[in-house]
Amino acid sequence: MHDDIALTVGRVTRVLTERILPAVHAESVPLTAQWHELPGEPVSPAEGLALDYTPYAVGTPWGAAWGTTWFRLTGEVPEHWAGRRVEVVADLGFDRDMTGFQCEGLVYRADGTPVKSLNPGNQWVLVADQAEAGQPVELYVEAASNPILVAGNPFVPTREGDLVTSSSTRLYTTGRLDLAVFERDVFELALDVQVLLELQAELPPGPRRMQVLQALDDAMDRLDLQHVAATAADARSALVDVLGRPAEASAHEISAVGHAHIDSAWLWPVRETIRKVARTTASMTTLIDETDDFVYGMSSAQQYAWIKEHRPEVWERVKAAVDAGRFVPLGGMWVESDTVMPSGESLVRQFLHGQRFFETELGVRCRGVWLPDSFGYSPALPQLMRRAGFEWFFTQKISWNQVNTFPHHTFLWEGIDGSRVLSHFPPMDTYNAQLSGAEVALASRQFRESRVATGSIAPVGWGDGGGGTTREMTGRASRLADLEGSPRVRWEHPDAFFDRTREQLPQAPVWVGELYLELHRATLTSQHRTKQGNRRTEHLLVEAELWAATAAVRTGTAYPHDELDALWQQVLLQQFHDILPGTSIAWVHREAVEQYARVTEAAEAIVARSLAALVGEGDVVLEANAAPFERAGVPAGGVTPLEAHGPAAYAVSLSGREGGWVLDNGVVAVTVSAAGLVTSAVDLVTGRDAIAPGHEGNLLQLHQDVPNRWDAWDVDRYYRNRVTDLREVSTLSASVDGEGVARVVVERRISPESTVRQELSLAPGARLLEIDQWTDWHETETFLKIAFPLDVRAEHVAAETQFGFHRRVTHSNTSWEVAKFETSMHRFVLAEERGFGVALVNDSVYGHDVTRDVVGDAVVTTLRLSLLRAPRFPDPETDQGVQTHRYGLVIGADAEVATREGALMGTRARRLTGARGVAPLVTVTGEGIVVSSVKEAADRSGDLVVRVYESLGGRARGTLRLHLPVGRVTTATLLEEPLDDGAVRVVDGAVSVELGAFEVRTLRVVRA
Repeated sequence: MHDDIALTVGRVTRVLTERILPAVHAESVPLTAQWHELPGEPVSPAEGLALDYTPYAVGTPWGAAWGTTWFRLTGEVPEHWAGRRVEVVADLGFDRDMTGFQCEGLVYRADGTPVKSLNPGNQWVLVADQAEAGQPVELYVEAASNPILVAGNPFVPTREGDLVTSSSTRLYTTGRLDLAVFERDVFELALDVQVLLELQAELPPGPRRMQVLQALDDAMDRLDLQHVAATAADARSALVDVLGRPAEASAHEISAVGHAHIDSAWLWPVRETIRKVARTTASMTTLIDETDDFVYGMSSAQQYAWIKEHRPEVWERVKAAVDAGRFVPLGGMWVESDTVMPSGESLVRQFLHGQRFFETELGVRCRGVWLPDSFGYSPALPQLMRRAGFEWFFTQKISWNQVNTFPHHTFLWEGIDGSRVLSHFPPMDTYNAQLSGAEVALASRQFRESRVATGSIAPVGWGDGGGGTTREMTGRASRLADLEGSPRVRWEHPDAFFDRTREQLPQAPVWVGELYLELHRATLTSQHRTKQGNRRTEHLLVEAELWAATAAVRTGTAYPHDELDALWQQVLLQQFHDILPGTSIAWVHREAVEQYARVTEAAEAIVARSLAALVGEGDVVLEANAAPFERAGVPAGGVTPLEAHGPAAYAVSLSGREGGWVLDNGVVAVTVSAAGLVTSAVDLVTGRDAIAPGHEGNLLQLHQDVPNRWDAWDVDRYYRNRVTDLREVSTLSASVDGEGVARVVVERRISPESTVRQELSLAPGARLLEIDQWTDWHETETFLKIAFPLDVRAEHVAAETQFGFHRRVTHSNTSWEVAKFETSMHRFVLAEERGFGVALVNDSVYGHDVTRDVVGDAVVTTLRLSLLRAPRFPDPETDQGVQTHRYGLVIGADAEVATREGALMGTRARRLTGARGVAPLVTVTGEGIVVSSVKEAADRSGDLVVRVYESLGGRARGTLRLHLPVGRVTTATLLEEPLDDGAVRVVDGAVSVELGAFEVRTLRVVRA
């Protein structure tokens, strides 16, 4: 026979596109439309239904950016449609490929009942499955005219990303507002043809492919293209045999779960996400009602909370679907957060608040962590997941790697403490699957554990901006349930997949350490104010808990549970993986900074109230220290009179040298040149100079920063090829203040538009050269770094992560190391050789890079902090204006010193007046053991929760002393639930503590 494959494929493709799909709703009548454009922000559904409506003609432009237009659609079912399925078909101006990224709407009945969403992938609304002649139709559409920000060239700067700068031009034009007959046979034929057309494209040459093509040709022969609806059933009959042949016994098995991955903010503000969640969940509960086996999964307790608060009618439908096991809460977190930058306590609270909401409101406890789209995953995460009671972890983002292909799809992920968690990456390489033939074939072809395991997960639905699963996708799933040449597809709860996988892979491969994403590296730096707000508020809330708990125990002051819960939940929301990373529109980051200011004000008020209750009224000058380490004589968690601290161990001398200055406190001596650069930083005990000979630290460097794509997300390796060192000084001055702190002030002009001011300070007895920096930043597509070339032969550097640190090699032997040219840190990064080390500490920086060079016979390890960027998309004003940083050079450091100095920089001392000091509620002894938090239990029982961790990467033994009447102490999970075997012996308020490397231990204290 002749090879007619191309002829058949071309024929079928055209008929499907031009004849079959349009015939699904071919018989239609126009609805009468009216509209009301709101002048400002959205209104409630009740208010929307009560608006005054005026006539609207289809084809009239509507909707300025971020606007809301209410449409009223009325009509009646024609008599000859009686008994048929009738639907409203509404095209608000949709682009089929932009679901979730453009206009969308939520449909209501006249009584205010929400029905389902309208979006490019879901343009229908059921009127009646068996309509009655003359049946009246009255529906309302709350239509959101969200601007398209990613069409065409998706990285063009735009002012449409903020309500205050967006245009008033109407963006959309309706294409259709009709009442139509839904032709079931035509719809099913379209799915039959589409599935088989995509299947044959993936099949190898051979009988099966030829038989599918012949069946498609036969179906086309039976279909009258002038009367598609009348002949669709006959055309389908030609496909029954090829669709009915079962899959091979060894076929890959795909566990599908409905999904929408609604970003809690990104190219839309939080207020719009609230509506996106309502639209999507309304549609998903409708789809659940119309199917027998479809299972929909949704993460983020925050999004469920929004539904409950803003759309209670939808909330009731969600609850019913959850009770039926068809709507599955996933992830057990407050939001799908970034996991690289939040503190350990923040990640604990993500789990605590997420799981408590799911259990309290829905009676569900999530067994796995679901984070398909975060930009890399901290090596501390496996332990935290396990100690919070999670059994599995899911993501797919690592498939986006630029350089290296990750070697596993199902594996055990081992964290810094040795904890392991069963993990899965879908080989379909997407969290927005459509169940296309190409996608399912890719999953089968790529799955790396095929020798020993049979299946993978597929999150199915329109995502990012919501939309979710469609009836077309469930139709494909039913055809792919058992189809020759295809993987088998079934709707399934992810728990069932992981239970089966655990049995199939008792000896799963192991990946140790961070899951580094070889992409989106600049998310560690973009939108500095957002990152600074996160770091400072998460520390401040832990401090507020400490003083509030201390006040509750010592004075009986009521612990402010409601206030702290609300503040934590706001900070947790801002840790969403497109907010904290700095990749959202201007509106989102403007609001984030405003929210951080509100959280700060409220948390400071809690601190002030608690300390006032503790110290009483008086004139004694006191210093309070909420850091986990002693500071200048003030114990961790204590308050002492200022005069009790005693004199400084060393005085600081300040002397001029060659136009610069030497700062010497008897512990270290720092030379600042006339150019304001650190040319020497000597540890006077060892005589070692931290700065490499002939090099200069505190060197600000500018790089041209235009990545190939993803402006706010990416920095590409070639950025290093062009660098400008900032050496010219505008002013240089020095002084010693009344507390004996020596300060050198350096002012520079970065460009005609931008300036920077640094204050370098050395305190008595300190190893830390602290640098406070103010930058008036008005650059474009520029990366600002601060460099410290160190005379340290470091094979590795240690970068702090949650509850410990992570070591990374300094060489670039393999492509895996080459790809890590920009990496994460929390409060410190340490370069160390035997006997000597140097650390950089900071209070709001996350990105850094390390280079290793040989100069003469010496190895120079250069540490650089990433300070500011200036990408133009999606926020063209990213990082513009005055920015502040605090960082420092620790001279003569090891992991213990770096941990202490980082913590002290992150939580500053407080001065206040009162009648008395306050002894700490909790103290700990033992090398490397750090108290992370002291708070009241979330269940409001009055119990205390104390969390400690081992900070140095080795086994530790010590004593935790509880300075309060103690009834009982038990070891608990991160969810603050006592472990069955967790009873702890207490002797005179002392608890012996033995910890493994980087182990996190939570203790629950019942007060006597």
